[in-house]
Amino acid sequence: MNVKTSIRSVLVSQPRSASENTPYNTLKQKHKLKMDFRPFVHVDGLPPQEVRRQRITIQHFPNIIFTSRNAVDYFFKTCEDAHYKVPPTLKYFCQSKAVGQYLHQFAVYRKRRVCVGERSIEDLAEHFSKYSDEKFLLPSSDSLNPKTIDFLNSIGINWKRIILYRTVASDLSDLKNVYYDILVFYSPAGIFSLFKNFPDFKQNDTVIAVFGSSTVQAALDHNLRVDVKAPTSDCPSMTMAIDKYIQSMG
Repeated sequence: MNVKTSIRSVLVSQPRSASENTPYNTLKQKHKLKMDFRPFVHVDGLPPQEVRRQRITIQHFPNIIFTSRNAVDYFFKTCEDAHYKVPPTLKYFCQSKAVGQYLHQFAVYRKRRVCVGERSIEDLAEHFSKYSDEKFLLPSSDSLNPKTIDFLNSIGINWKRIILYRTVASDLSDLKNVYYDILVFYSPAGIFSLFKNFPDFKQNDTVIAVFGSSTVQAALDHNLRVDVKAPTSDCPSMTMAIDKYIQSMG
């Protein structure tokens, strides 16, 4: 449903890319948009005592599952804080190519075994099956996608989760009287942050664009009207979905 007669401004609830050559920059130039980026959430590491309270010994796990770059950061930070020297025999299972590439900063590939999925945890099913008799550890935040949990349980591997950091709503109070035509969300946490900062938020004619089914559900749970969804068969990226929406307004 088109609720706007024109789109002039977009707020993306993520950090701005360091590169100027991005799909969002192309979208901005194509439609002459005011394009701002603002993280709606940030992560805080758990205090060491909270990590220890989980009674999980990292040394007992020969396989590590990474679903995000934050998980990589906090896993190696935890190892460093505990004075645990990560062995070269450790195997890594990265949900996506982006996570796998980020791992380069911490692990030398030629000395360690790394399995990388295309985009989702399901892409690693065949790799998991090769080591089904071994233990797997999944470092994560306090919120983990239920689909990840369901998938790992369904394939019958011996896995544990260790919570190393938490997702926290950022302070957005300076945006109280700032209006954007489109608000873009990539995670349920972004939706929760919106309402934590602005409990009385009214959508009215603001276009809500969301990425992923869990983000869609979070928006609906907060009685938001979802105007733009991605990924879809014809719009695999958010920028493509926004571009199509703007063009549909004629």
